[in-house]
Amino acid sequence: MTQEREGLSDPKAMRALAHPARLMILNRLRVEGSATATEVAEIAGITPSAASYHLRMLAKYGFVEDAPPRGDGRERMWRGVDRPLSVGTRPDDEPDVRAAKAMLISAFRRDANAEADRALVNADMESEEWRDVTLFSRHRLRLDAAELGRLSRQIEELLEPYFAQRRDEKEAPEGARVVEAQVNLFPVVARAVPGLPTEDHDAG
Repeated sequence: MTQEREGLSDPKAMRALAHPARLMILNRLRVEGSATATEVAEIAGITPSAASYHLRMLAKYGFVEDAPPRGDGRERMWRGVDRPLSVGTRPDDEPDVRAAKAMLISAFRRDANAEADRALVNADMESEEWRDVTLFSRHRLRLDAAELGRLSRQIEELLEPYFAQRRDEKEAPEGARVVEAQVNLFPVVARAVPGLPTEDHDAG
């Protein structure tokens, strides 16, 4: 999985993808299959003409492509391209690449947080079956860089058979739903120590 390990590196492509509407459109196409500009516009809450523009930008950088026509073929169909969307910083990144990566990672994090927030708000409306298997967890681990790399690959290999864009609905068991798996592995950076508050601070 060398390409996925390396991730995205073109700053123009990363800046193009960092737009929130484009992330929503791409997620829709990768998970649910081909769609028209009008259909993805509804998901993103934008006009069909704006959706067409975003789709052309995504296509320009290889994230989406034309899909086989539907019905009479009058509406243009789009589908997501099965390519890695991972991003990782490197010591030799040029400043523009590093800035674009930071922008895209922040966009990914905002989108992921919004997804988790929606799930949390909706938790009480889920069936007991789904509530019992929903997990929000956070762990502190102790390992070296080689172990962290190995753990990352093991998690990826564990998740890969279930990727929604590659597992057809007909292959999944009855009752299967789209599930979000959020994985963040990074070395903890020490927080700045604020020190003890003074009496003046307490008085305020």
